[in-house]
Order: sequence, then structure tokens, then C-alpha cells
Amino acid sequence: MHVVAISGSLKQSSANSALVRSLASVAPDLVEVWAGLGDLPHFTPDDDGGASVASLRVAVTRADALVVATPEYAGGMPGVLKNALDWLVGTGELYDKPVAIVSAAPSPERGVNARRWVEDVVRMQGGHVVDSFTVTTSDEPRAVLTRVVDALEAVRH
Repeated sequence: MHVVAISGSLKQSSANSALVRSLASVAPDLVEVWAGLGDLPHFTPDDDGGASVASLRVAVTRADALVVATPEYAGGMPGVLKNALDWLVGTGELYDKPVAIVSAAPSPERGVNARRWVEDVVRMQGGHVVDSFTVTTSDEPRAVLTRVVDALEAVRH
């Protein structure tokens, strides 16, 4: 299995970016981090988006599954994450793709709105949300990865 993990944050000290990096460090043969979010141009349906969009599309296509880690900004997902997902609308990379959505936050009650937004967008593009949960700073990356892999394995069988 090959999992691509994407953080929806551009913040240098982002807990969500730290989470996806820690997932990759726990299982480097399983998890690849796609970190080109800040390089994507604004979504324009009449444009191909250039090399950065091609990189996103290749990473998602190559993946057996995705992990999307999203912070919550003003009750929703960050605009840069929505922009990235918009670049996949017309080309179908998310179609039939299993996706686990996580939000790194100080408490388990946080991140629910952002996760719901990401869930809706993924489903609208034909992706399958296999799990959606908030990760707190006390959660071990290995336990988070185990939960994600278990959810992905459940839909494969």
C-alpha cells in the first residue's frame, strides 16, 4: 500500500504538517508526504496549473489512499486546501480513492467543521472517506497510522 499524506496548512509550526511528517517517519515505506500546497496557483478551470498541479495530480494518482490533515480556520478548511482539491475536480484523481481525514488540534472536539468540509469535497469528487477524526498532541503517531491503515484495509476487503 502507498499512502500520500497532505497537510492543509502553510504555517511553519503547523501541528497538521508535523503530523503528516511524523506518519511518514514512522512508516517511510508506506507514507509519502506531498508538500507542494504553497506552490499551487489559484484554481482556474481554463488553465492546467503547470508543474505544481501536475505534481499534485501525479501524487494522488500514484497513491492507493490519501491522508488529508486539515486545520480549522474560521469554522472550515483552509482556502489553500480547498484550492488543491479544486485542482482535482475535472481530472478525476480522487474518484474511487480511499481518503482518511484528520485534524491535529489541542482537544478531540476541535477540527470537526474543517473535517466535515473536506469530507464533503472528497465525496463530491467520488472519493471514499474511510475515517475522519481529530488527533491531539497526546496521540502517538504510530497509533494514528494504525487507525488509518486499519480503516483503509477495511475498505480494501
